Amino acid sequence: TYKFFKQYTFMMKRIITDTKILSGKPVIKGTRISVEFILQLLNSGMNIEDIVKEYSHLEKEDILAVLDYATKITIHKAQ
Repeated sequence: TYKFFKQYTFMMKRIITDTKILSGKPVIKGTRISVEFILQLLNSGMNIEDIVKEYSHLEKEDILAVLDYATKITIHKAQ
């Protein structure tokens, strides 16, 4: 339970939703970069290091939070 809470807290510090930003799509906090966009970059073949290099204001932990968020959404929808 503690491990889940710790991971959830990590993700929620970095991924937010705000109706004033991209119509409420989940984004990386402090940016207008959506979870969906990062997933598309990864799907296109970019790796975490490529993304962080291209978008220097992002950190590796932001990309990991995107993956964590997407995983939790997928698991939740499957249940």
